[in-house]
Formats: sequence, C-alpha cells, structure tokens
Amino acid sequence: MLQKTSHFMRQANLINGEWVQADSGQTIDVINPATGLKIGTVPKAGGAETRRAIEAAEEAFKSFRKTSALERSKLLRKLHDAIMDNQDVLAELLTLEQGKSLTESRGEVGSSAAYVLWFAEEARRTYGDVVPSPWADRRILVTKEPVGVVAAITPWNFPSSMLSRKLGPALAAGCTAVVKPASQTPYSGLAWGALCEEVGFPKGVVNIVTGSAGEIGDELCTNPLVKKITFTGSTEIGKMLIQKSAMTVKKVSMELGGNAPFLVFDDADLDRAVQGAIAAKYRNSGQTCVCTNRFFVQEGIYDKFVEKLAEASKKLKVGSGLDDGVQQGPLIDVKAVEKVEEFIEDAVAKGGKIVSGGKRHALGGSFFEPTVISGAKSNMKFMKDEIFGPIAPVFKFKTEAEAIEQANDTEFGLACYFYTGDLGRAFRVMEGLKYGMVGVNEGIITTPEAPFGGVKESGLGSEGGYQGMTDYLDTKYVCIGGLGL
Repeated sequence: MLQKTSHFMRQANLINGEWVQADSGQTIDVINPATGLKIGTVPKAGGAETRRAIEAAEEAFKSFRKTSALERSKLLRKLHDAIMDNQDVLAELLTLEQGKSLTESRGEVGSSAAYVLWFAEEARRTYGDVVPSPWADRRILVTKEPVGVVAAITPWNFPSSMLSRKLGPALAAGCTAVVKPASQTPYSGLAWGALCEEVGFPKGVVNIVTGSAGEIGDELCTNPLVKKITFTGSTEIGKMLIQKSAMTVKKVSMELGGNAPFLVFDDADLDRAVQGAIAAKYRNSGQTCVCTNRFFVQEGIYDKFVEKLAEASKKLKVGSGLDDGVQQGPLIDVKAVEKVEEFIEDAVAKGGKIVSGGKRHALGGSFFEPTVISGAKSNMKFMKDEIFGPIAPVFKFKTEAEAIEQANDTEFGLACYFYTGDLGRAFRVMEGLKYGMVGVNEGIITTPEAPFGGVKESGLGSEGGYQGMTDYLDTKYVCIGGLGL
C-alpha cells in the first residue's frame, strides 16, 4: 500500500525549496489509527526552523508579489490538475494517516482541488476602485495588494481540504506561506509541498514545518515578518493565537469550534431529514467542526425520527478506511474514544437512553459504534461541549420559538441545519438562528463558491467564496494630485 503513496509521503520539512530534517534530528511518529501501527516519521522542528521558513517566505515574497494575476492563476490551475491526476494516491495517503474511508478521502482531495481552482479564478478578480474625486485636479484610486507572509495552521480531521482553503487564496493573492500541519496527519500537508514544487511555484513560496505546536506557533505569532495567521482548530487554541498575534497586530482568520444544532419540525420530510442527519453527524466518524452536535426534534415526530435514525446508524459499515464499502473509520486515537465514553456516561447518568451503539466497536482500537441517545436534556455535557465523535443526542421540543432558543443557547455559531416543509417557517428559522452557515433541508452544505465561517466564538473571517480572498489582501488608497485639470 505504501508503495503507491511513497512519492508524496515526504518524511522531511520543506524550507526554502529544500527537504530538510529538524536541527535536533528528533522525529515524531505518525500512526495509522486503524491499525495502531507506525506509518513513518516527520521532523520535530521548533522555533529555529520556523524562523528560517519565515525568512525564506519573506525573501520569496519580494519577487512573487510582482507576478501577474494571470501567472498565479495559471500556476494554481496546474496545481489543481496535479491534485486531480493524483487523487487516488493522495486519498490513500490521507486514509492511512487519518482513518476516514477512501470514499471520503477521495471526496476531500477532490474538494481540495476545487478550492484551488476557485481561487485560480478569483486571482484575476481582485478588483480595485476608481472613486469619484471631490477635487477637480485629483484622482482617487483604491488598490488591493497581498498582505505578505501568511502562517497557516491546519487540523488533523481534514488535513488536505483545510490547507486548500488557506494556501489557495494566499497564493492567488500573491502571498507566500509557512504551513504547520497537525502532527497526527502531517503527510497530506507535506504532499502539498511536493505538488507545489512539481507545478513550478518558486522556492520559498510554500514552506512546511512539522513538530512542536507550541514552539512553531509562538514563532509564527510573534515574528513580525508574518503578516497574517490563518488557523482551523479549537476555540481554546484560537484564542491563544489571537492573543499572541496581537503583539504584532497581525491579520487573523479563525475557523474554530462548533456546536451544530439539527432541527426537525413536524412538517419535515422525515426520510430526507434522517438521510441528512446521517451525513451531517457521522461523516468522518463525527470528527468535523460542522458535524451535528445536538438534534432537536419536534414532539409529534420525535419517536419516529429516533427509531429511523437508530436504524440507519446501525447499517453504517465500520472498519478500516482502506476496506471496500466502509462508511465509518476509527476515531483519531484512544483519547478521542475516552472523551466519547465520558459524554455517554454523563448522558446515561442524567436519564438519557442509548437506542443504538454506545460502546467501543468489536474491532477494538479506536473504533466506536455509531450511537443514538434519546431523552437528551439541557444539563447534559453535549448541550455545551463539542462531541467530535459518532454520538447523536436527540432532544425533544414543542414550539418553533423554543427550538430556536435552544439551538442558539451556545457560545458557538458555526453551522446549523433544519428540516421543514413550510416556506414561511424556513425563513423565520433561518433568520432566527445565529450561525455563520445554515443548511435548510440539507445536511452537507460546503462548497468553494460559498463563504465558510462562523460567528460568536466559532471564529473570524470566511474561507471560500469571493470573501475568501479578502483577508489575504491589504487595501491601499492612492490620491493623485497636481493634475492641473
């Protein structure tokens, strides 16, 4: 299996066009969560290596910023094609280190390429303005320029697509980048370095360092050469990065934690709602920031929905992501399993009923049964805390107003979903929910054409859409006088 992926499985860091090891020679083991076996190692780099990567990116920026939008667009189109030409190999590598099914991995790699293509097109559309001047002899121009060196910190759950949403707009804008992928899933990030090299991005434009999150993160946040931090991960870490970046007043984009509600009203198409629920809850074994965390179902259809959801969850095929037909792989590690067990114990102690699943899977390791819990109450842990695992707690509600109030009862505001057959209700609920993204009668809503981002403590800024370019550009106002008109 590794034979196919060896070309992209780089066990080194990319700094200024060179594949290098950590100064200390230390490494981090990368484990396949499906088998518990070591796949390989990556360098355990720290502050010094990160500083060199930043300096390389700063030097490369001097010339890369001068490339034309058309030139950058062509490079990104080549990158899109290279990703798609190697979709199966990259998907296999992703499954090996992350655990999700090959079907999901192929989808993620395809999504990564789609974001790159979108920003290849947006590169040529970063328009400025000519503003009507209040002075007869002056003209006012507003232009957009790349911010400079961008630091991108990506999570383990979507190690390819989360990077595409950051590197795509950064490179399209004319920025250079230093990337820090998650230590659990570094190879998908390092593969981007190999791909960027192959398609002709100049040395130093894309640099990738693995290792100590604390040391690398501190250098990225405090180094004045870095002009923007873009991060996907927990709200807790996001707040720390914002604080540390404040000392050098960097731009920040933060895609942070979620607590997604999924509302089902009496007038919903029940089968469609269950189908959407399965997609919104169990994708990547529940390990996504937009996964449903809390189901709220109206009392008239509550029992029927719980029954159908439990039936559907039991049919999900659990196993190694490399096996045919598998729909749910392992959780990332045993710590994640223990966290899921804590949620279940808490729910049962407070009167929740396990309708399906509820325990570690017979396969052992970090495999866990898709779980449905009925009788969920507001004092249970998953009302406030993000689960990040395959548990579907189902709450009961009476009125529309009550459902909206419960759904909004969280400091998070990333994604939410609801199902109804009533057009008026669709608008009322859509406008009442305080979230950055809303799925109406849909459980999967992400696409490169639309802005992906949250409100409240779920983050700052958007990835995707034309909005995805904004934070990688500075706005410059130019007043041209003395025209003698």
